[in-house]
Amino acid sequence: MSKEKLVALSAAGVSIWLDDLSRERLTSGNLDELIRDWNVVGVTTNPTIFAGALSKGESYDEQVRELANRGADTEATIREVTTTDVRNACDKFRDIYNSTNGVDGRVSIEVDPRLAFDTDKTVAEAQDLWKTVDRPNLLVKIPATEAGLPAITKTIAEGISVNVTLIFSTERYQAVMDAYLAGLEQAKANGHDLRSIHSVASFFVSRVDTEIDKRLDKIGTDEAKALRGKAALANAWIAYGAFEKTFQGSRWEALKADGANAQRPLWASTGVKDPSYSPTLYVDQLVVADVVNTMPEKTLHAVADAGKIVGDTVTGRAAEGQEVFDQLAAVGIDLEDVFKVLETEGVEKFEKSWEELLETVTNQLAQLKG
Repeated sequence: MSKEKLVALSAAGVSIWLDDLSRERLTSGNLDELIRDWNVVGVTTNPTIFAGALSKGESYDEQVRELANRGADTEATIREVTTTDVRNACDKFRDIYNSTNGVDGRVSIEVDPRLAFDTDKTVAEAQDLWKTVDRPNLLVKIPATEAGLPAITKTIAEGISVNVTLIFSTERYQAVMDAYLAGLEQAKANGHDLRSIHSVASFFVSRVDTEIDKRLDKIGTDEAKALRGKAALANAWIAYGAFEKTFQGSRWEALKADGANAQRPLWASTGVKDPSYSPTLYVDQLVVADVVNTMPEKTLHAVADAGKIVGDTVTGRAAEGQEVFDQLAAVGIDLEDVFKVLETEGVEKFEKSWEELLETVTNQLAQLKG
């Protein structure tokens, strides 16, 4: 399998991050190999990823046994285990972090998803994760719920770097960028060095097609079916247009003069769910400088094998994206409802994964004690 396409993707300005982390990846040499040979320059995690990692194999047994014998409860054990993985991953990416001035070499960890609708508890959890991991290349993930928006501002104001997650609509994305700029303004007032604060905005891609395609199939007309597989890319192109406008105005220029970093768009959920689509669809058509694409290893391999990297496929396509949205509305798709459903389901999915994680660790503590 050739790595040329991954090299081309990186050369086009896309930072390749892996959407997965586990103790096994860290200890087996797999993550080292992906960094060395596969152009991977960052890692994202979420509750679903950790729930899957802890339910497989025995790689966590030694640490969980030690914590069980110390009398640690389930929540403390989860915190210890997940922050250990993230801290060790941060160390593996430290050279990349240093060589890119903090732009890449990043590892993300999510606040407890059960706090998604509680601003103050989200901020407190973000501060605690930042102190516990204690690495400058950490990104704390905060969901872009309405309660998450002020939490983003307050966390950035404390000088903590943030990955804003679960963004589905351009309207919410605009609010996220505004929350970031407000956070930088407060951070400056608080005496923080803006050069040290970084952020990405995780804009979810494939789930948009999954939800809208389902609705198009239900409508069933030829016009509706012709729009299958077009909504997610259209949404991302519109979002990128909003990014370009926001990070060139006078408000941004004033912060940039003080060393602030732009909040890069991150394409998340880029693994293809519909087998009739190209497995590299959400990579090939989202190539543009200064973005991140975080992908599962399966998608990474698909890009290396069959990616079609032909340069910038995003700039100037916001109007094209809006045409697709107009066509979707014309056939009866309620986009506002789509985005509301996706956000609700996104939070619920992570909450469910967290519950699974709690159950797995509770059982492991009981089994490994003594």
